[in-house]
Amino acid sequence: MTFYDGLYPFYPTHRTSVVFNTNQIVIIIIFLVFLVAFLIVLVGFRGNEKYHWIVRIPLNLFIGAVIVVVNFTNDWERGYATVNTTYKSFSSANINAEVGVHVGLSGVNITLRGLPETQLNETINYNEEFLWMSGLSYDNEYRKGLERGLPDPILYIAEKFTPNSPCGVYSQYKVSSTYASATMWVALVAWMLSNILLWLNVLLYGAYMLLVSSFFMIFSIISFGTTRKTPLCAIQFDQVALKTALGPSFWLALATALLALIIGSAIIGLSFFAPTILNKIFLLSERTDEEASNGVGFYNVDFQEKEKPTDALPMNNLEGAV
Repeated sequence: MTFYDGLYPFYPTHRTSVVFNTNQIVIIIIFLVFLVAFLIVLVGFRGNEKYHWIVRIPLNLFIGAVIVVVNFTNDWERGYATVNTTYKSFSSANINAEVGVHVGLSGVNITLRGLPETQLNETINYNEEFLWMSGLSYDNEYRKGLERGLPDPILYIAEKFTPNSPCGVYSQYKVSSTYASATMWVALVAWMLSNILLWLNVLLYGAYMLLVSSFFMIFSIISFGTTRKTPLCAIQFDQVALKTALGPSFWLALATALLALIIGSAIIGLSFFAPTILNKIFLLSERTDEEASNGVGFYNVDFQEKEKPTDALPMNNLEGAV
């Protein structure tokens, strides 16, 4: 061990955490700052307006935060197994450990934690990341792992995802993850547009964009879900098999997509069938049913009145014209 944060000398950088990495923490902090700032502002509001914003702002920020965070999580698919296996090449010594596979949109993390952590006079607690995202080569990542002399269980699992592996799952995971990430970013853009439109009280079109955001999130979920159609090669440690299942990020993205779908559908339904109720929910002034259903409104009522044409000319003017 060295004096540099307990890292081994052959580790050039910090490894990406499986549960919370730096990107996730930064994104969550940013959205929490926005939330706290809005809540501080809400102290000056009174009555129904206060409760309206207390519900509206956290829901919007939650949907946006989930869309961004799940792009950086490593638990769209995961699996664990407690095994007794060899530790290093050219050694017959076995260890008891928990092996984990954590698949994200950018790659796969493989963990190895000793039970107990200290065995064979070493601390066994590994977390290795192998990326297939654009601009990086999974083969190079795997080759670097071989050069560093990673433990056998990690290299054994990482080899299953290599392009030349007989398992043939590399292309499926890479393509599915790439499309899932791309559609998730499109969902973020649609979410931003929906917030702008709803803030401007263009409710109908804001709801449409919220539906677009939910649809793209669902497309992302379906894209990653196609990986389940190609069964992962058996990861076998003697009599113990490591099996994976869809992880928390997948289900969180699905729940958020359904939440956005429900909110958008509710706004659209109210705009057509109960515009008065919708106006009360969004604290808008009374408008005609036609304006509410078309999403058209005036910010200045006096301007609206001035724009109305006169119904008829005065009688005196008509007599003078004759």
